[in-house]
Amino acid sequence: MWYLKKYKLLKNGWIFLIFLLSAISCSSELDFDQANDLKLTPVFVANLTYFNIPVSAFIENNIDGGVAIDVEDFSPFRDAFFRKNLKKTVLNFEVENSISRAFSVDLLLLNENNIPIDTIRLSVAASNGTTVTVNQTVVFEGERLEALQQMAQVGFIVKMAAGSPLTTDSVGSIQLRSSATIYLEIE
Repeated sequence: MWYLKKYKLLKNGWIFLIFLLSAISCSSELDFDQANDLKLTPVFVANLTYFNIPVSAFIENNIDGGVAIDVEDFSPFRDAFFRKNLKKTVLNFEVENSISRAFSVDLLLLNENNIPIDTIRLSVAASNGTTVTVNQTVVFEGERLEALQQMAQVGFIVKMAAGSPLTTDSVGSIQLRSSATIYLEIE
């Protein structure tokens, strides 16, 4: 059985090679105090909210309604570990308008008593046949970040500006996409 002898020789060769490498390898003293200086800085990116409101939602019995309101529970800062290590939050918003009227979108950041902590206003011009896109970035640091951590709900108020009357034949929509970039520092 020649293949068994070859296998035994191969096995012994690997053992010899591992022994040889470990005998000539370098080592140094380990400094376990470095673990005390360790600082982790993870960054998380998450989608926040999305809506797409067609023009028909603003028309009631062929009369412009003008306002759409919604409030959602949203309390991402409940965890004490997360709050303790949070260093910065960046909110990114993109609004697209294909309706022939200008809009403002107010995001109300509310605490558990429905009291506004902060308001973010996004203004977007009327469409002239092409989609109008507005991007906005809001940074929360320091005292503003501490206030953000009290958020329990987010409210949306979408207001349509005055302009030519919309009908059931009007087309288009207003769309919002948003994301958050969360910066932590863990020591």
